[in-house]
Amino acid sequence: MSDIRPVRAYMMDLQDRICASLESIDGEGRFQRDEIPRPGGGLSRPCVLQEGAVCEKAAVNFTHTTGNRMPPAATERRPDLAGGSYEAVSISLIVHPRNPYAPTCHANFRFFIATPPAEGTNPEPVWWFGGGFDLTPYYGFDEDAIHWHRVARNACAPFGDDLHDRLKKACDEYFYLPHREEPRGIGGVFFDDFTEGGFDSAFEFVRRIGDAFLLAYPPILTRRKDAPYGERERDFQLLRRGRYAEFNLLHDRGTRFGLQAATRVESVLASMPPLVAWRYDWQPEPGSAEEKLLDYYLKPRDWLA
Repeated sequence: MSDIRPVRAYMMDLQDRICASLESIDGEGRFQRDEIPRPGGGLSRPCVLQEGAVCEKAAVNFTHTTGNRMPPAATERRPDLAGGSYEAVSISLIVHPRNPYAPTCHANFRFFIATPPAEGTNPEPVWWFGGGFDLTPYYGFDEDAIHWHRVARNACAPFGDDLHDRLKKACDEYFYLPHREEPRGIGGVFFDDFTEGGFDSAFEFVRRIGDAFLLAYPPILTRRKDAPYGERERDFQLLRRGRYAEFNLLHDRGTRFGLQAATRVESVLASMPPLVAWRYDWQPEPGSAEEKLLDYYLKPRDWLA
């Protein structure tokens, strides 16, 4: 039987561990931590680090939300739940490093229990997990991409031989800017409506993926944080961050859910980059590292082949 309490406890603990890891790597920056009660016994616990030595901005937010009506962002794929009540816990994080050679990363993990409207054909509550993690480099490195995807594959391995391939494909398809016809980054894993194996198995899977994030990203950030860079690399980083902002504002379901669920706006938009840039009809120089990012790294591929 599903139980939101252990999921809440795990996600709050994961939030603390991720914040501690990032503070250790940064050395100077510290997270501003807030606890904001929400209606129905819920809680918003945003943690934001700004202007650190390594992390120009990082946000690791936990939310426990209840509501009498499911927001449209949560029912567009589950129309049977429209008009129903829900309870949800989630952790969502984003890291925007200062160094252009260090990639941006994103992860989120969420659990829903929803009760369909009484007039529906099936009034029994339903539950599911969702989430995953993905990586957005500005300058690509094969060893980083291989490490990222290897950790994801190892986390998925106990739950089926084909699970990693399915979730990697879903990640490539979701984190895509259709108006640009380009991926946001090099992917990772992404899942939604996940109930495979029942509650205990699905929750164990989410714990493995959540813990895997701490094996996947901190080593990459540590490896790249002190690389020398100049104005050219910084300009390109800000340009690519513009793509990140476009995806979050136009396509990200989590952003839309947070705003529709009347979650604190500052917490929802904490994932936005601190600085971005847009340039009209910008093109990379032929043969440059910037061109290689677009033509090689931002192409879905099997990094573990």
